[in-house]
Amino acid sequence: MRPTFEVADIFRRHGGSYRRENAGHLGRGERRVMGAIEACRTPRLGGHVDACDDCGRTRISYNSCRNRHCPKCQGAARREWVAARVADLLPVPYFHVVFTLPPGIAEIAFHNKAVVYALLMRISAETLQTIAANSKWLGAEIGVTAVLHTWGQAMTHHPHVHCVVPGGGLSPDRSRWVACRPGFFLPVRVLSRLFRRLFLTALAEAFAHGELRFSNELTHLNDDDAFTRHLACARRIEWVVYAKPPFGGPDQVLAYLGRYTHRVAIANSRIVDVDDDHVAFRWKDYRGNGRDREKIMRLHPHEFIRRFLLHVLPDGFHRMRHFGFLANRHRRDRVGLCRSLLGQPSPTGGQPHPDKSQHGQSYECPDCQRPMRRTGVNVAPVAPLRPSSFRCDTS
Repeated sequence: MRPTFEVADIFRRHGGSYRRENAGHLGRGERRVMGAIEACRTPRLGGHVDACDDCGRTRISYNSCRNRHCPKCQGAARREWVAARVADLLPVPYFHVVFTLPPGIAEIAFHNKAVVYALLMRISAETLQTIAANSKWLGAEIGVTAVLHTWGQAMTHHPHVHCVVPGGGLSPDRSRWVACRPGFFLPVRVLSRLFRRLFLTALAEAFAHGELRFSNELTHLNDDDAFTRHLACARRIEWVVYAKPPFGGPDQVLAYLGRYTHRVAIANSRIVDVDDDHVAFRWKDYRGNGRDREKIMRLHPHEFIRRFLLHVLPDGFHRMRHFGFLANRHRRDRVGLCRSLLGQPSPTGGQPHPDKSQHGQSYECPDCQRPMRRTGVNVAPVAPLRPSSFRCDTS
């Protein structure tokens, strides 16, 4: 069922005034995302005609923008991605580990998204791989699927990486499977300390190579001494690494991946009201307990748009990455070896998807509830009243 309110409604209603108010500060990437979400499934992108063979009803289905930041365009991409991951699942427990940047480092990340987000993903995986390779803890080569999220429940900037890891790995000579202890993967405190050390070392190297840039309130960090002092402060605090309980089985792993891999800053289903002065949405305050966690936040529409746009990723940045024996360059061979060592046969091919309209959308007839099919009749795009900054970005 279509949500009552959508991010697209807010952009169409308040996006023009937001652009005017922030004309000197709004980047090209943010403008493209706004344009894509505003145009998604509207006459601006054209469409095609669907028909019901049972009752003869026809309807126009407008095309999707396919932008990875659009809340409406993630369903089909999510299904395709998860279906492709079925072949990688192993008959072992899976663990979920979250690596979070502290505030002082998160603000550096916001000013240097491409560099620092890539470091966050790489160092999180390297931390897991290093500790897992130590014979004191596991002594094995593991596989890691890492998913970057940059938001908290209130859409504030909160960069962290969700890592999904099989509970075990290949022995150093790759002759056997090394299983982790039941219900326990790796020690969180040890992971946290190594994560902090590796990340700060890599960040200092990036600064030394001139890869970081600072402006506005962080301009002072362009100075070598100021940057060194900033990292020294970050070295003195605890960094949060959180290990969740293991998944119950492969189905739970897939369900989790489906929820997390293609998530955007806020789902349309969380928006409860929109008017000229406020946007109201549901959020969870994890400092509360039980029902007290579920709250309603009300923001001015411009503040809502500002927070949403905080999470626009750099062009071409991959927010899902694979490491260890799940790395793309050798995943098929290594996963096949793991299956052989675990005595698991290779999976059979997945079931074909039912007939769907463009970009994975499927519809049932509103009159007789039978599936509708695409007729092959296309609807030409309708040009917007003002020049559009829309560009498809599915990376």
